[in-house]
Amino acid sequence: MTKRTFRPYDRDQMLLLPPSLREWLPDDHLVYFIADLVEETLDLSEILEYYGGPERGTVPFDPRMLTAVLLYGYCTGVFSSRKIARNLEEDVAFRILAANQRPDFRTISDFRKQHLKALSGLFKQVFQLCKKARLVKLGNVAIDGTKIQANASKHKAMSYDRMTKEETRLTAEIEAMFRAAQRADDEEDALYGSDKTGDELPEELRYRESRLKKIREAKAELEREAQEEAEAKKREQAAREAAGGQRGPKPKEPTGEPDPKAQKNFTDPESRIMPSPTHKKSFMQAYNCQAAVDGKNQIIVAVEVTQATNDKQQAQPMLAKVEENAGAVPKQVLMDAGYYSKDNVEKLKMDIFVPPDRMEHGKEIPAAPRGRMPGGLSVADRMRRKLRTKRGRAIYAKRKEIVEPVFGQIKQARGFRQFLMRGLKKVKSEWSLVCTTHNILKLWKSGRFKPGFAVS
Repeated sequence: MTKRTFRPYDRDQMLLLPPSLREWLPDDHLVYFIADLVEETLDLSEILEYYGGPERGTVPFDPRMLTAVLLYGYCTGVFSSRKIARNLEEDVAFRILAANQRPDFRTISDFRKQHLKALSGLFKQVFQLCKKARLVKLGNVAIDGTKIQANASKHKAMSYDRMTKEETRLTAEIEAMFRAAQRADDEEDALYGSDKTGDELPEELRYRESRLKKIREAKAELEREAQEEAEAKKREQAAREAAGGQRGPKPKEPTGEPDPKAQKNFTDPESRIMPSPTHKKSFMQAYNCQAAVDGKNQIIVAVEVTQATNDKQQAQPMLAKVEENAGAVPKQVLMDAGYYSKDNVEKLKMDIFVPPDRMEHGKEIPAAPRGRMPGGLSVADRMRRKLRTKRGRAIYAKRKEIVEPVFGQIKQARGFRQFLMRGLKKVKSEWSLVCTTHNILKLWKSGRFKPGFAVS
């Protein structure tokens, strides 16, 4: 039997010439696109200015390298600073991007925290590049929201009613422990003298004091929010009465007292309990993330994060952001029933398609009766009739294929299902960064833009 020969395989083989990083991956690889985008196209002056002034301490890593590494991580579903640091050791693409430098996870984490606002500001720059590459048409723009898990557990939340009870219980326990400690001190003074040095507070007492402090802070925050909500309702009520719009019995006077069931989370107090988008009748500690998506190439035009569990109040602010970013209003706006209100339909001066009623999943909108639209219909009935026309059904059917795949690409394909940051301000910046990398991927896959060169 003839012995088969194989290609030489020697893990200790020395290279005659040092290898070029550009030869490790194909020329059209995403990693080279991001490297060139960061170095030749994006304006990072806000980040670079942070390092101005006299040199002191250790020499920092190049901020352009760290920016590119973070963008590539978010593009490929690697969000954790520890995982990014590990990939800088093990992954060829990450090593190319960092030019074989290996910042540790703390350096990466600190860089992201320090420059989160500036990194989120890259959204507008990348969107403008997508627009220049003719990937944005503003024909159909679909707006939708998705709930994303906060960096907190819902089990770390407590209702106002329970806070009140816990505050009373813990206060009583702490007072009892202090009385017991005082009795022990008195007894020891009698035995050893009054000049005895006392030890630190017992661990059990320290735990109770810190927990009581957190509960009181959360309780005060709920009371402040309830008071602000009551004042806002009073102003709205006064405005309606002044405009002669008050009909029927007068609404109940706002008390300014928190709802006993109102909750506050101790880990991320600005997150909220929201219905889970995947499991019916279940809830999660989350934020409501908004996106306006252009129908031509699924480019995200505008983003926002809100603490509201519903979308009704988000339509007008989101369309204002679309106009601000794109410099124009879309021809047609598609939204699901969660965005419907008479005020939204009347105030938004554009072609809107938003059903007043929630539809069962997979159920089609029935055809409208023939003939002209009858006069005297309410705003809701006119919208129902509009959506039931042949044109209305065809246009509204596009909503699912425009915006829902975008959330699928972000949450399922790239695995972004939980924020790393805490607090509304930081979460907004992180969501903006996530959506920036979505648009970068679209720009790269289109092949219509070369960093540093004119749009093809």
